This record gives sequence, C-alpha cells and structure tokens, in this order.
Amino acid sequence: MLKYSEKLLERFRNPKHIGEMENPTVVAEEGDPQCGDMFRLYLKIEDDRIVDAKFLSFGCAANIATGDMTVELVKGKTVAEAERLQIKEIADALGGLPLIKMHCAVLSYKTLKKALAEYRKSRAGSVSPPQG
Repeated sequence: MLKYSEKLLERFRNPKHIGEMENPTVVAEEGDPQCGDMFRLYLKIEDDRIVDAKFLSFGCAANIATGDMTVELVKGKTVAEAERLQIKEIADALGGLPLIKMHCAVLSYKTLKKALAEYRKSRAGSVSPPQG
C-alpha cells in the first residue's frame, strides 16, 4: 500500500481549488496515457497576474492533490513567477510523493506550462505593431 503524507491526504479529501471556471483567460489539458489520469487547468490572468485558478482532475488521490497544490502555488503570482515553478516544489509542498506517483506532479506541471505558453502566445498576437 502507498504511503501518502497527511498534507496530501488533506488536499485529496478537501481540495480548495477544484471546479470549472467561467470565462477563464486560458484553459489547458494534459493526460497520462499510462494510468489514464487527466488534468484540466483554468487560469484567469489580469495584468500578467494569475488572479484566479481552478482545476478538474480525473484520476487518483495524488493527481487531485498535486492539482490542488499546483493551483495554490501559482494563484496570485505573476505569469513569470508561475513559469519558474518546479515539479519538486509541488511534491515538497505536499510533504513528498511516492516515487510511483511523481507522474501526477509532472502532469499538473506540464499542464501549467502549456497554459502559460498558450497565454504568452495569445498575448504576442494581440500586441499592436508600432505606428510610423
């Protein structure tokens, strides 16, 4: 049987940031074909700051907990700060993860990176060229 930390179990039992979001700035989704886990991330970004974030998870306890913690760690941060988040920080914030469940932290991390890249791409297309 896997040994989960109390922090991870608490996040699994009582996720703070789970649910869909109306009118998000960006939505990203990733899946893990090996275990069937899916993770969807919603970000509301204003002035390059993540003002709100939600997630939906289709997977195990570790997937739900890492998703909730990922949102917790980036909410209120600038896009640049969120881009610096590392997989180890997600796992450490949960009191560690069994090695066999590290793919869950990787999944939420990859989804975050995808969402932020989509945001950057959309912003690059909306900048007006200089007039002259």
